[in-house]
Amino acid sequence: MNVFENKIVAVLNEKIDPGVVMNALAHMSIGLGSHVGKDALKQIEYSDADNQKHQLISSMPFMILKANSNKIRALRQAALEHTITFADFTDTMTVGTYQEQLERTKGTKEEKLIYYGIVLFGPWNKVSELTKKFSLWK
Repeated sequence: MNVFENKIVAVLNEKIDPGVVMNALAHMSIGLGSHVGKDALKQIEYSDADNQKHQLISSMPFMILKANSNKIRALRQAALEHTITFADFTDTMTVGTYQEQLERTKGTKEEKLIYYGIVLFGPWNKVSELTKKFSLWK
């Protein structure tokens, strides 16, 4: 039996440069974390032997998986269908100012977006079911 009610999983586009996709992961994680909140993410404070505090580290496992853009698109659709909370990141969200990124995204049909990644948060068994076919990011 799992000790956590919910699960958090990221699926990143294996074809995107690692530095770029890690930036996307950071943006998605910040967005998802602010939406879901500290308590739901089981964020705790660690203390080291010198009594230094290491704050807001989630006690939940955070799996990082890989896929291509089309599989991430399909996972996003499945998350919508199952009302799983998620944050995603696309190619239109890079280069230029955030205003330019907003306009570029608004002007691009969903089917033309290249997904850099998605982070899911939801019931453990449902998120596991949706992500079980993806491989670990290495």
